Amino acid sequence: MEENKKVNFATIWLSGCSGCHMSFLDQDERLIDLAQKINLVYSPVVDVKDFPDNVDIVLVEGAVGNEEELEMLKKVRERSKILIAIGDCAVTGNIVTLRNTLDNGLKDVLHKAYAETVDVNPIIPTDVPKLLDRAIPLNVVVKVDYFIPGCPPSADLINYVLMEVLSGRKPVMEGRVKYG
Repeated sequence: MEENKKVNFATIWLSGCSGCHMSFLDQDERLIDLAQKINLVYSPVVDVKDFPDNVDIVLVEGAVGNEEELEMLKKVRERSKILIAIGDCAVTGNIVTLRNTLDNGLKDVLHKAYAETVDVNPIIPTDVPKLLDRAIPLNVVVKVDYFIPGCPPSADLINYVLMEVLSGRKPVMEGRVKYG
């Protein structure tokens, strides 16, 4: 990235627990340093409705679990220069892909989530995004430039990777950061 030029930065959260966003925020005062280098153009913490064009770096948390997320991820990849998969759900599918082991697929997922776990008035909703047959990690759908594994990855690791990428360097973390 160019020296002294702020980059357009985004984060998105797909199917997952939000732990990776919490680790990102756990950078504490290092967020102030990061804020000097980025323009936050899209994130769950800002009120922007459509993913913008010309994003330099995007952190993507979570696996792809439904059609809405699938389309969003494709749009994000088209509009971003560097895509970083953050956390085990984004990297491997992790906990989100446990649903893939159910015998009756989507029918079991919805029944377990909305009927079996409710004591009063169990109703399976019809107004939720259509689930994919199987939850999948990001790299099954799009090219991922960097993978930061962990559940969640540490704030230190996230900060290190971001600072290296912002400086135009490839992070060097044997066995921890992988390249797409």
